[in-house]
Amino acid sequence: MSDQLIIEFDRILRTLFAPAPTVRPMPGEDQRDSEMSDQEKRHAAALMRVNHCGEICAQALYQGQALTSRDSSTRTTMDTAAFEETEHLNWTERRIHELGGRKSLLNPLWYLGSLGIGVAAGILGDEWNLGFLAETEQQVGRHLEKHLSELPAQDHRSWAILEQMRIDETQHANTAIQAGARDLPEPVKRIMGLSSRVMTTLAYYV
Repeated sequence: MSDQLIIEFDRILRTLFAPAPTVRPMPGEDQRDSEMSDQEKRHAAALMRVNHCGEICAQALYQGQALTSRDSSTRTTMDTAAFEETEHLNWTERRIHELGGRKSLLNPLWYLGSLGIGVAAGILGDEWNLGFLAETEQQVGRHLEKHLSELPAQDHRSWAILEQMRIDETQHANTAIQAGARDLPEPVKRIMGLSSRVMTTLAYYV
Protein backbone atom coordinates (compact mmCIF):
# COMPACT_ATOMS: atom_id res chain seq x y z
CA MET A 1 0.00 0.00 0.00
CA SER A 2 2.82 2.40 0.90
CA ASP A 3 4.56 1.68 -2.43
CA GLN A 4 1.37 2.53 -4.31
CA LEU A 5 1.03 5.81 -2.41
CA ILE A 6 4.61 6.73 -3.33
CA ILE A 7 3.90 5.94 -7.00
CA GLU A 8 0.74 8.04 -7.02
CA PHE A 9 2.45 10.96 -5.25
CA ASP A 10 5.32 10.77 -7.75
CA ARG A 11 2.76 10.93 -10.55
CA ILE A 12 1.28 14.10 -9.08
CA LEU A 13 4.69 15.76 -8.85
CA ARG A 14 5.63 14.75 -12.40
CA THR A 15 2.35 16.06 -13.81
CA LEU A 16 2.64 19.42 -12.08
CA PHE A 17 6.35 20.12 -12.25
CA ALA A 18 8.19 17.87 -14.75
CA PRO A 19 8.16 18.13 -18.56
CA ALA A 20 5.46 15.81 -19.91
CA PRO A 21 6.53 13.00 -22.28
CA THR A 22 5.19 12.50 -25.78
CA VAL A 23 5.59 9.81 -28.42
CA ARG A 24 3.90 11.66 -31.25
CA PRO A 25 5.47 14.84 -32.65
CA MET A 26 3.76 18.08 -31.69
CA PRO A 27 1.08 18.86 -34.30
CA GLY A 28 1.97 21.85 -36.44
CA GLU A 29 5.64 21.90 -35.47
CA ASP A 30 6.62 21.71 -39.15
CA GLN A 31 4.73 24.95 -39.87
CA ARG A 32 6.35 28.34 -39.67
CA ASP A 33 5.09 30.65 -36.94
CA SER A 34 3.07 33.45 -38.52
CA GLU A 35 3.41 37.09 -37.56
CA MET A 36 1.07 38.07 -34.75
CA SER A 37 0.62 41.25 -32.75
CA ASP A 38 1.50 41.25 -29.05
CA GLN A 39 -2.20 41.23 -28.20
CA GLU A 40 -2.84 38.23 -30.47
CA LYS A 41 0.08 36.36 -28.91
CA ARG A 42 -1.20 37.07 -25.40
CA HIS A 43 -4.67 35.87 -26.36
CA ALA A 44 -3.38 32.70 -28.01
CA ALA A 45 -1.10 31.98 -25.03
CA ALA A 46 -4.02 32.46 -22.63
CA LEU A 47 -6.16 30.04 -24.64
CA MET A 48 -3.35 27.48 -24.62
CA ARG A 49 -2.92 28.02 -20.87
CA VAL A 50 -6.60 27.18 -20.39
CA ASN A 51 -6.18 24.01 -22.44
CA HIS A 52 -3.02 23.05 -20.56
CA CYS A 53 -4.95 23.52 -17.31
CA GLY A 54 -7.70 21.26 -18.69
CA GLU A 55 -5.13 18.55 -19.34
CA ILE A 56 -3.82 18.89 -15.78
CA CYS A 57 -7.38 18.29 -14.59
CA ALA A 58 -7.75 15.33 -16.95
CA GLN A 59 -4.62 13.67 -15.53
CA ALA A 60 -5.99 14.04 -12.01
CA LEU A 61 -9.43 12.77 -12.98
CA TYR A 62 -8.03 9.67 -14.65
CA GLN A 63 -5.68 9.00 -11.75
CA GLY A 64 -8.54 9.19 -9.26
CA GLN A 65 -10.86 7.09 -11.40
CA ALA A 66 -8.23 4.39 -11.99
CA LEU A 67 -7.47 4.22 -8.26
CA THR A 68 -11.04 3.35 -7.35
CA SER A 69 -12.12 1.40 -10.44
CA ARG A 70 -13.17 -2.19 -9.76
CA ASP A 71 -12.52 -3.53 -13.26
CA SER A 72 -9.10 -4.02 -14.88
CA SER A 73 -10.39 -3.21 -18.38
CA THR A 74 -11.78 0.10 -17.10
CA ARG A 75 -8.42 0.92 -15.52
CA THR A 76 -6.76 0.13 -18.86
CA THR A 77 -9.15 2.52 -20.62
CA MET A 78 -8.27 5.22 -18.08
CA ASP A 79 -4.53 4.62 -18.41
CA THR A 80 -4.62 4.73 -22.22
CA ALA A 81 -6.56 7.99 -22.24
CA ALA A 82 -4.27 9.42 -19.55
CA PHE A 83 -1.17 8.85 -21.65
CA GLU A 84 -2.64 10.71 -24.62
CA GLU A 85 -3.63 13.50 -22.25
CA THR A 86 0.03 13.55 -21.13
CA GLU A 87 1.01 14.19 -24.74
CA HIS A 88 -1.50 17.04 -24.80
CA LEU A 89 0.25 18.46 -21.73
CA ASN A 90 3.55 18.38 -23.59
CA TRP A 91 2.16 20.09 -26.69
CA THR A 92 0.25 22.84 -24.89
CA GLU A 93 3.15 23.63 -22.55
CA ARG A 94 5.59 23.93 -25.45
CA ARG A 95 3.20 26.16 -27.36
CA ILE A 96 2.65 28.40 -24.33
CA HIS A 97 6.41 28.94 -24.11
CA GLU A 98 6.67 29.62 -27.84
CA LEU A 99 4.04 32.34 -27.45
CA GLY A 100 5.83 33.89 -24.48
CA GLY A 101 3.16 32.90 -21.95
CA ARG A 102 3.13 30.93 -18.70
CA LYS A 103 1.20 28.06 -17.18
CA SER A 104 -1.65 28.64 -14.72
CA LEU A 105 -0.53 29.45 -11.18
CA LEU A 106 -3.56 27.53 -9.92
CA ASN A 107 -2.59 24.16 -11.44
CA PRO A 108 -1.96 22.46 -8.05
CA LEU A 109 -5.42 23.53 -6.89
CA TRP A 110 -7.08 22.26 -10.07
CA TYR A 111 -5.19 18.97 -9.78
CA LEU A 112 -6.21 18.22 -6.21
CA GLY A 113 -9.85 19.13 -6.83
CA SER A 114 -10.03 16.99 -9.95
CA LEU A 115 -8.32 14.08 -8.19
CA GLY A 116 -11.04 14.11 -5.55
CA ILE A 117 -13.76 14.16 -8.20
CA GLY A 118 -12.11 11.26 -10.00
CA VAL A 119 -11.93 9.17 -6.83
CA ALA A 120 -15.62 9.85 -6.15
CA ALA A 121 -16.58 8.91 -9.72
CA GLY A 122 -14.71 5.63 -9.45
CA ILE A 123 -16.38 4.74 -6.15
CA LEU A 124 -19.80 4.99 -7.81
CA GLY A 125 -18.99 2.00 -10.03
CA ASP A 126 -17.41 1.38 -13.40
CA GLU A 127 -20.46 2.18 -15.56
CA TRP A 128 -20.82 5.59 -13.89
CA ASN A 129 -17.05 5.98 -13.93
CA LEU A 130 -17.02 5.49 -17.70
CA GLY A 131 -20.04 7.74 -18.02
CA PHE A 132 -18.18 10.51 -16.25
CA LEU A 133 -15.21 9.97 -18.59
CA ALA A 134 -17.44 10.12 -21.67
CA GLU A 135 -19.23 13.29 -20.56
CA THR A 136 -15.97 14.98 -19.58
CA GLU A 137 -14.44 14.27 -22.99
CA GLN A 138 -17.56 15.42 -24.82
CA GLN A 139 -17.55 18.72 -22.93
CA VAL A 140 -13.82 19.14 -23.58
CA GLY A 141 -14.42 18.51 -27.29
CA ARG A 142 -17.02 21.29 -27.43
CA HIS A 143 -14.67 23.56 -25.50
CA LEU A 144 -11.86 22.87 -28.00
CA GLU A 145 -14.15 23.64 -30.93
CA LYS A 146 -14.86 27.02 -29.34
CA HIS A 147 -11.16 27.75 -28.88
CA LEU A 148 -10.41 26.73 -32.46
CA SER A 149 -12.76 29.48 -33.60
CA GLU A 150 -11.27 32.04 -31.17
CA LEU A 151 -7.59 31.62 -32.10
CA PRO A 152 -6.01 34.31 -34.29
CA ALA A 153 -6.65 33.22 -37.89
CA GLN A 154 -2.92 33.04 -38.68
CA ASP A 155 -1.96 30.94 -35.65
CA HIS A 156 -1.76 27.64 -37.54
CA ARG A 157 0.58 25.98 -35.03
CA SER A 158 -1.85 26.37 -32.12
CA TRP A 159 -4.76 25.37 -34.37
CA ALA A 160 -3.04 22.10 -35.33
CA ILE A 161 -2.47 21.23 -31.67
CA LEU A 162 -6.07 21.89 -30.62
CA GLU A 163 -7.49 20.05 -33.62
CA GLN A 164 -5.51 16.89 -32.81
CA MET A 165 -6.54 17.19 -29.19
CA ARG A 166 -10.19 17.46 -30.29
CA ILE A 167 -9.82 14.27 -32.35
CA ASP A 168 -8.27 12.43 -29.40
CA GLU A 169 -10.94 13.60 -26.94
CA THR A 170 -13.70 12.42 -29.28
CA GLN A 171 -12.04 9.01 -29.49
CA HIS A 172 -11.75 8.80 -25.69
CA ALA A 173 -15.47 9.56 -25.33
CA ASN A 174 -16.42 6.96 -27.95
CA THR A 175 -14.20 4.34 -26.30
CA ALA A 176 -15.88 4.95 -22.94
CA ILE A 177 -19.34 4.69 -24.47
CA GLN A 178 -18.45 1.43 -26.23
CA ALA A 179 -17.09 0.07 -22.93
CA GLY A 180 -20.50 0.53 -21.27
CA ALA A 181 -20.65 4.10 -20.01
CA ARG A 182 -23.94 5.20 -18.49
CA ASP A 183 -25.46 8.50 -19.53
CA LEU A 184 -25.16 10.97 -16.66
CA PRO A 185 -28.25 12.79 -15.32
CA GLU A 186 -28.75 16.27 -16.78
CA PRO A 187 -28.22 18.07 -13.43
CA VAL A 188 -24.79 16.42 -13.14
CA LYS A 189 -23.90 17.47 -16.69
CA ARG A 190 -24.92 21.06 -15.93
CA ILE A 191 -22.83 21.13 -12.74
CA MET A 192 -19.84 19.78 -14.68
CA GLY A 193 -20.34 22.46 -17.34
CA LEU A 194 -20.56 25.21 -14.73
CA SER A 195 -17.39 24.00 -12.98
CA SER A 196 -15.60 23.94 -16.32
CA ARG A 197 -16.61 27.53 -17.09
CA VAL A 198 -15.29 28.70 -13.71
CA MET A 199 -11.96 26.94 -14.30
CA THR A 200 -11.51 28.19 -17.86
CA THR A 201 -12.36 31.77 -16.92
CA LEU A 202 -9.85 31.85 -14.06
CA ALA A 203 -7.13 29.99 -16.00
CA TYR A 204 -7.33 32.48 -18.86
CA TYR A 205 -6.01 35.19 -16.52
CA VAL A 206 -4.23 33.40 -13.66
